[in-house]
Amino acid sequence: MTSSDTERVRLLFMNALASRGHLEVVTQQMSYHPQYLESFLKTQHYLLHVDGPLPFDCRHYVAIMAAARHQCWYLVNVHMLQFLRAGGDPQWLQGLDFIPPKLRNLNEINKMLAHRPWLISKEHIEKLLKISEQGWSLAELVHAVVLVAHYHALASFVFGCGCEQEWRDGRSTLKPMLLGNQCFCDPASGNTYNLELLHVNRKQSLDACMELESLRECIQRTRLETEDLEETRPPPCDQEEDFAGEMVRATDLSCYVQDPDFGYQDFARRDEDQTPIFRVQDYSWEDHGFSLVNRLYSDIGFLLDEKFRTIDGLQGNAMAKRQGCEPSVFKRGIWNYIHCMFGIRYDDCDYAEVNHFLERMLKIYIKTVTCYPEKMNPEMFSRFWKQFRHSEKVHVNLLILEARMQAELLYALRAITQYMIS
Repeated sequence: MTSSDTERVRLLFMNALASRGHLEVVTQQMSYHPQYLESFLKTQHYLLHVDGPLPFDCRHYVAIMAAARHQCWYLVNVHMLQFLRAGGDPQWLQGLDFIPPKLRNLNEINKMLAHRPWLISKEHIEKLLKISEQGWSLAELVHAVVLVAHYHALASFVFGCGCEQEWRDGRSTLKPMLLGNQCFCDPASGNTYNLELLHVNRKQSLDACMELESLRECIQRTRLETEDLEETRPPPCDQEEDFAGEMVRATDLSCYVQDPDFGYQDFARRDEDQTPIFRVQDYSWEDHGFSLVNRLYSDIGFLLDEKFRTIDGLQGNAMAKRQGCEPSVFKRGIWNYIHCMFGIRYDDCDYAEVNHFLERMLKIYIKTVTCYPEKMNPEMFSRFWKQFRHSEKVHVNLLILEARMQAELLYALRAITQYMIS
């Protein structure tokens, strides 16, 4: 990790501590790749906290609905608390039967995007937009669709990197690793800081420890400053005290899920007459999706595009070398394989070549994390690709996150486009 990357991580961690008082496990894992983490946090902040078509409380409830499709307790609980902090009605947390019909009507698209996005059609869009007074505006629907795709994909990352299990076990830190295995640990402060070091030797380890100590001091100062600031604030109202800590912890996710038996089905098993292959040459993110989403939800297209470009630019030379191919070929192979599972095909891709350099066990892992992440278990992350470093495993999970999100967006935005021109 370069000095500029280290400084970027330091600032991102400082901001997280100042705003939330702790480092979330997702942030810790993504910090192996600081440039991506910065882009991710910027996009997520825009989706949740910057003025846009949807009310702030509804945004967090949409996140709950999306995460619940994959039984992601970690994300559901995070957004239950944020929903209440945004002024949301506590009764809504009793389940879909207690929310406004307009929001509940989003469930069908949420379900299809999560498991079989190829089923979404312009008729589904039309139905949502034209339900009398409870209809959605195009801008609201695009905001909701981006949120849904974001949290489905983030659930894949949470399960793929073991964050869900960490949270369920009640541990706020990641599994400690030695310096030579690309991780720093600070058990005394209750946080683990992931700072990747390449080719660590004894001298570099000593230098790194000095750098880490500086980082710890900065974070400690931020904590103290934050605590001083908290003391000057008025005491929280009763409502805030009521949903502090365990009192908003979900005990059952079934109330947020309709048709729980609806899940991923291999694209090859779909009705070929009704669902043709999605050809990127006919509808792509660059030529179609970007302009549509940016027009209906100002600036989000730029943020999403930056995130897609950032993941494409991450270095993965060592991973590719082990698989016997060029880095760009290896990363594009993973991306195209994920899109292929959702019926999206590239005319210039040699899928036989992809099958050749993606090992069978790696493909099993990718398919599990992409299509049914809730089936992941703690052993899978460490058992697969034992020759990969931890940061490389995180890299692959980031590829899964972004490829899956773009696949869902392509189907949803194409359906919206077809509705608009019909």
